[in-house]
Amino acid sequence: MNNKLQNRFYKFINKTNENPIITSFFVLIIVSGIVIGLSIPYYLNDFNDFYQQILAEAHGMLFDIAVIGILILWLHNHGENRRRIRTYLDEIDDFRLWDSEEAAYRTAGNIKRLNRHGIHDLNLADCYLARTNLNYVNLSRANLNLANLSHAHLIGSFLVESRLNQTNFEQANLNHCDLQKAYANGANFNSAFLINANFENSYLIKANFENAILMEANLQGCDLSGASFKFANLFKADLRRVTGLTCDQLLEARNLHRAKLDDQLFQELQAKRPELLAK
Repeated sequence: MNNKLQNRFYKFINKTNENPIITSFFVLIIVSGIVIGLSIPYYLNDFNDFYQQILAEAHGMLFDIAVIGILILWLHNHGENRRRIRTYLDEIDDFRLWDSEEAAYRTAGNIKRLNRHGIHDLNLADCYLARTNLNYVNLSRANLNLANLSHAHLIGSFLVESRLNQTNFEQANLNHCDLQKAYANGANFNSAFLINANFENSYLIKANFENAILMEANLQGCDLSGASFKFANLFKADLRRVTGLTCDQLLEARNLHRAKLDDQLFQELQAKRPELLAK
């Protein structure tokens, strides 16, 4: 019988040790019994003075909670956020150069989580993001060199001052995307949707816009040296103040109706292929 009671006692102790809440509760009961037991004479003989001291200690406790507690909580949350951010960045590195559907969707998810933490200047070079949904994400000043975003959705996304050199946007949807001052030399926009996209002052040297839909796109101030516009739809596109753009490049376009052009380019096109400028 004694052995059974002893075993039950040991099991109870082990269970208590495994549960911190139960352990804290028993410690509270024990310490409270000791403190209250030692304080009984003061309760009976000098209650008013003892009560004042308890209130003073209570105010000190409130101050500790208000200052130290909140500070510790803020430091804890800040540290936890930094650990989460580090985890998301590490996962992007882990999936870099991995051309798979899982890698694409995991990387896209990490991009959105990092955006919620206010981080957008990410290193996504060589990342596989084909067919992902990145609508309205902020990737300003991000490095997307050699990344694969074919068939991806980037409607309304921000790629301001991003590095997009040799990035693959084939058949991607970049309608209303902000790409001001982007570095997209050699980028592939073949058959991409670029309606109302803003490329103002971007570097688009040898970029491929074949079959792209650039209706109402803003290409003001861009460097378009060697860029291909074969069968591109440039309806109402803004091509003023561009550099490196020749008449021969635009002669291959599908439509330039109501496009905004510098006078010299307009006159050359009017002389060679007026039907391009017609409705």
